[in-house]
Amino acid sequence: MPPERTIFLVDGQSFYASIEKAAHPEYRNKPVVVGDPERRAGIILAACPLAKERGVIAAERIFQARAKCPDLVVIRPRMQRYITISLLMTEIFESFSDQVEPYSIDEQFVDVTGSIGSYGSAEEIAQFIQHHVRLSTGVWSRIGIGPSKILAKMATDNFAKRLPEGIFRLDYSNIEEKLWPLPVHQMFMVASRMAVHFQRMGLPTIGDVARLELAELKRRMRWEMGKQSDIQAEYYWQTARGIDPSPVERTIRGALKSVSHGKALKAGQYRKLEDLEVVLLELIIEICRRARRLGYQGRVVAVGASESDGERKSGFHRQMTLPEPTSLTREVAAAAYKLFASYWQGMSVTRLHVVLTELTDDSACQLTLFENRAVEYDIERATDGIKDRYGSDAIMRASSLLEVGVARERAAQIGGHYK
Repeated sequence: MPPERTIFLVDGQSFYASIEKAAHPEYRNKPVVVGDPERRAGIILAACPLAKERGVIAAERIFQARAKCPDLVVIRPRMQRYITISLLMTEIFESFSDQVEPYSIDEQFVDVTGSIGSYGSAEEIAQFIQHHVRLSTGVWSRIGIGPSKILAKMATDNFAKRLPEGIFRLDYSNIEEKLWPLPVHQMFMVASRMAVHFQRMGLPTIGDVARLELAELKRRMRWEMGKQSDIQAEYYWQTARGIDPSPVERTIRGALKSVSHGKALKAGQYRKLEDLEVVLLELIIEICRRARRLGYQGRVVAVGASESDGERKSGFHRQMTLPEPTSLTREVAAAAYKLFASYWQGMSVTRLHVVLTELTDDSACQLTLFENRAVEYDIERATDGIKDRYGSDAIMRASSLLEVGVARERAAQIGGHYK
């Protein structure tokens, strides 16, 4: 019988803020947050422990945080730096195990089952990792240990983050004592709405869910949430008991099902169709470029938008099937323009997104009688090569130079944040 697995979930404490404090030793004893200091109503991406002690939390507005903490230091985010540090941490973990799975930019699973004995106990390995990561990056790591990914994650979130040593083991010997008395909203993947459902079902703690027979939990969830809830019931029942056979995998990417791109727009600025078509085209250019880089073309184009006139809010998401799969900008744009013009209600647009789906391999190109699609692909791939070498703004459509264009701003960002 194979040995019980030993899995870590390693979490970088206040990841972005910790990296910035390591880069700015003059702020060592200052409350620091990461956000755009030039945008008073901007969102805080991360707050250091000192800032959190002063009541500052991530996702609140900068002006709200400064009202609580007047001496707050706001540092502009550097997303490329954070990605680089995350990859460095992956390399550190890989020196202990070849089974490392990124869960997010600041959280990674590590299966150390085969490393115990060579490097010591699980707790000793965790301490080695903490020490190595802190020396290399300045980031303090909290590590949950468990026989499954689910238990490792809940060990980190509910216990390791609250302990000064930052390490906690949660397994089948202490799950009933430690995990089951916790409120049900502290169970992995139980958000506020689901927690309300559990309360209505008379299940206020994780243990209440775990102790039920699965058939009884399914019955209660059908009564509370409808007949299609059996899969959810089984998932939550297994989670409460720490059952999770999924392996730690070196990659988190499965088969790609869609390529998408979206942009939040400044309220009140995008009211004209010609302005919105500029942004649509910029999104489509990036989607098609990404699809070609990944070797895909898509058959279905979808467009979505959120709009408001200050009093009313509305939105839509509509799709169109194309005659043949494509990743050509011209063909995707024609469909997207038609969809948008058909369903837009004329109000100011606050968010716009485009999706290319029903993906297939692009090694074969469907030829047509009146257009030379193969030549168009050659031209677009040549443009891709220029952008890959010199940056996304090295070659642009003239429309992107208009005031309403967002491509130049996006070229200086990663995931909507500054590089």
